[in-house]
Amino acid sequence: MNLSACNPLITADPRHNHLLAALPDLAWIRWQPYLEPLNVSVGKVLCHSGSPADYVYFPTTAIISLTNTTQDGDSSEIAVVGNDGVVGICLIMGGNSMPSQAVVQSAGTVYRMRSQVVKNEVDRAGPVLSLLLRYTQSVIAQLTLSAACNRHHSIDQQLSRRLLVAMDRSASGELAMTQELAASLIGVRREGITNAALKLQQAGVIRYGRGQISVLNRAGLEKRTCECYGATKRENERLLPRMAAFRSGPAPSLAKQALAEPFALPVAA
Repeated sequence: MNLSACNPLITADPRHNHLLAALPDLAWIRWQPYLEPLNVSVGKVLCHSGSPADYVYFPTTAIISLTNTTQDGDSSEIAVVGNDGVVGICLIMGGNSMPSQAVVQSAGTVYRMRSQVVKNEVDRAGPVLSLLLRYTQSVIAQLTLSAACNRHHSIDQQLSRRLLVAMDRSASGELAMTQELAASLIGVRREGITNAALKLQQAGVIRYGRGQISVLNRAGLEKRTCECYGATKRENERLLPRMAAFRSGPAPSLAKQALAEPFALPVAA
């Protein structure tokens, strides 16, 4: 599956991404020229495990799954990134390669940016680094809870949790996701996902068909999930309270100061 090339590009404001919205003004002015919007389709692999981290991706309407794949080809989801964050936290921790595969779970728009921009910002050791480290800790918490959930909870509970997580990171209750992909992310056979989705549909909680899942009753979905969803959400809210508070508001007069400190981006060979 490829980035949308034949369809007109449908974009959202980059600051629909919570991390970008939380950037201090000077950092936003520095980053904005390097943000490139891309439409991505379900199943598109943004980066492979072990590949160089040349870019970071900030979803606005798309939802990205971070997955691990075994030598036998079996894969499972370890974390989800939507409009709450960024794909490429390895850069924040000093790494230069991706530890997991990033695959599009629900189609939409992402903003791509050269990783060197983030590296330069991290080197400044200012408020942006603090923000990114808090986000990184929230992802680590998500990884821990996902491991426990995959081991101890039913397919029905896991599907409900993943749909709720996706909704929290999306602008609507409409998720462009196939059952095949959902089964792959949870690490089960498609039949297991089909049965779990059928139960939810018969209960009037969701409606699905042709690669689209619509959540009709969020409260009903929350009743069917496990405690892992609430624990993940509480930890995320604790680490990243009122993300907009990281910004001090628009300050056009700061543009000259920000642009006077240009990034030294590498020149492609």
